[in-house]
Amino acid sequence: MKKHITEETIIFFSVFKWLILSAIIGIMIGYLMSIFLNTLHYAENMQGHFPFPYYFILPVGLILTVWIIQTFDKNATGHGTEKVIEAVHKRDGQIDVKVIPVKLTATVITIFSGGSVGKEGPGAQIGASAASFFATVFRFSAQDRKKLVICGISAGFASIFGTPIAGAIFGIEVLIVGIIMYDVLLPSFIAGFAAFTTAQFFGVNYKYYDINFYRSFELDINLISQVIMAGLFFGLIAFFFINTVNFIERYIKSLPFNKYKIAGVAGLIMVAISFFISEKYLGLGLLTIRDALDPTLGLSESISWYDFILKTLFTSLTLGAGGSGGVITPIFFVGTTSGVTFGNLVGGDHIALFAALGFVSVLAGTTNTPIASIIMAVELFGVHMANYAGLSVVVAFLITGHRSIFQSQRLALKKADNVNIGEGEDMGHTDISLNMNDIDRVKNFGKKLKFKKFKWNKKE
Repeated sequence: MKKHITEETIIFFSVFKWLILSAIIGIMIGYLMSIFLNTLHYAENMQGHFPFPYYFILPVGLILTVWIIQTFDKNATGHGTEKVIEAVHKRDGQIDVKVIPVKLTATVITIFSGGSVGKEGPGAQIGASAASFFATVFRFSAQDRKKLVICGISAGFASIFGTPIAGAIFGIEVLIVGIIMYDVLLPSFIAGFAAFTTAQFFGVNYKYYDINFYRSFELDINLISQVIMAGLFFGLIAFFFINTVNFIERYIKSLPFNKYKIAGVAGLIMVAISFFISEKYLGLGLLTIRDALDPTLGLSESISWYDFILKTLFTSLTLGAGGSGGVITPIFFVGTTSGVTFGNLVGGDHIALFAALGFVSVLAGTTNTPIASIIMAVELFGVHMANYAGLSVVVAFLITGHRSIFQSQRLALKKADNVNIGEGEDMGHTDISLNMNDIDRVKNFGKKLKFKKFKWNKKE
């Protein structure tokens, strides 16, 4: 009995400790995120003050961003989340605090000038850096610093997404595919909720979508079949996004040219496409996401079938050329617009449904975060989305395979029995092999399913 009392006492003080620490981290990061988001909002409002289309300054904006990052902190390059995952796995969460002003400034300039990036990655990197600095100042152990940094990631995502539960889960689910670190679950929830509440207190407004498309829980075999097909489709879209972004980034880095020239040329390419085709692929693209989710189907008619392709291209060019920002908002754009395309292909009046499913399913496929994606569907679109999101998200997550937009993400889950993986390795160096015996069995089974050809002799 005495042993049990001692155990419960130790657990109580541990819970109390992390309740206080995670709340402090959440409030601190919520305040930082309010500065970041309000600055970004102000910058976007200034875009209309130019005597010419604002995106004409994109080449200059990318060159300036590259200069800031190369001069002050090279870790501020790219989409942020990648660097944070790497720091958690390889450096026990140790991150230089100077990345905060550099990342904030570089991201605002990139988005202000029209770069096709998001704000979630920078939010996670700023939050993780602040938590790491807090741990260093108060001399926490390496283990506690790692936990605090994970809380910082969750707080950053929660206060940027505007979804405290999904943001908190995303922060711990994105680190290792197939494993959720339950020892950080409570601190992450507290930090996420504290950051979300603090950001709201300092004037951050969040957008939620009442698409109100289908509230019946009756069994609809036809719709369920379409949702499963949509999951397959979104898995392929996620596959396309991951490979395109990674390929273009690698290709641009291999070019034997000056970084500033590459940034300028990439900016000019995006300016030309925007001028002659459409401006919708620039910046965050939130208006297009809103149109895709329009339940009246009126605004979704402005969505073209190739929108998700050009958005992927713009995001790849922006990041490959040295721009700073996240990939999650572009993933939302790609998901919703590809959802409209799928909805038009299958017909019917559920286009808003498929746009919403694309929003969370492509996220799950590209980042390997199915649980956070399902919770996000409920927080953003309502509880009636849970059944359909669960089907589509899990199918997309599996179909994407053992790959991720975050190459530092660790792999601890096989998505199929006949696939062998290097468990515990990061996505960029995972050795994936196929079980040839199982593949031969599938081939033989396929041959048996082939129809035999019969010859009919016409009787005289």
